[in-house]
Amino acid sequence: MTIKISLESLEVLDAIASKGSFAAAAESLFRVPSAITYTVRKLEQDLGVAIFNRSGHRAELTEAGAELLREGRYLLNAASELESHVKLVASGVETELTIAISELFTLDALYKVIDEFYSQNFGTRLKVIREVYGGSWDALVSGRAAISVGAPGEGPHAGSYTTKAIGILEFHYAVAVNHPLAQIAEPLQNIDLKQYRAISASDSSRSLEPKTSGIINGQEVLSVPDMQAKLQAQLAGLGTGYLPKRMAERHVATGELVIKAVAEPKPKITSYLAWHNKGGKAQQWLIEKLKQLTLDDLLM
Repeated sequence: MTIKISLESLEVLDAIASKGSFAAAAESLFRVPSAITYTVRKLEQDLGVAIFNRSGHRAELTEAGAELLREGRYLLNAASELESHVKLVASGVETELTIAISELFTLDALYKVIDEFYSQNFGTRLKVIREVYGGSWDALVSGRAAISVGAPGEGPHAGSYTTKAIGILEFHYAVAVNHPLAQIAEPLQNIDLKQYRAISASDSSRSLEPKTSGIINGQEVLSVPDMQAKLQAQLAGLGTGYLPKRMAERHVATGELVIKAVAEPKPKITSYLAWHNKGGKAQQWLIEKLKQLTLDDLLM
């Protein structure tokens, strides 16, 4: 099948519609009026339709011509974007980057970096995704993200990436003030915990095996989407479990939660900034800025 519509003819059509006349279009495109007229007539002949109604004093788009212009502008925009993207790639700048951030972290600090990134005029499209637990590593090694902020613990051996420790995350075992465990003597034993439902934030991994933490074998579990949902479930007394230290202490101060000492506490976890080794200029700029963020900057 031979394509009869060229980008050049669409540019001419767009110029006529935008400038209001063949002569003005010719001037804006630095061409003679006869060349504009020829392009339009050839397009009409090739398509076998009338694009302009010439019965009046001024050429007006026919219904078919208006539709051609409307859809043609999408093609012109796509071609312009493609041209820009090709130039970006040739200059060593990514056309698109995805940043995965742990759901334990606030977006405020990341958005400040992104705002500064846009002022650099890289032209790179950015996408931010939220990941839960091992999903932060999964997004990186599966290629869903080029950068991961807040990946917990040691990462998988698969994949070629670099890491920088952000800080150490601590957790408290927390229960609602009216939960039965709130009244049991400390330290709580596993046999005590197992009697009551645990709330778990579901690991968002897609390719790596999902992980769980702080769950005792045989314990009833309510799985929720993320840490905020887990917090709300524990505040509602639906179950118990570990919460980030700062989050738990904030709600202890309001009288909603009680922190309980346990015989086998959850170990501290190192949180990492991780990124693909083969990054372009845009990623390199982002990494240098993200390296400057501290755990205090990022924690909710």
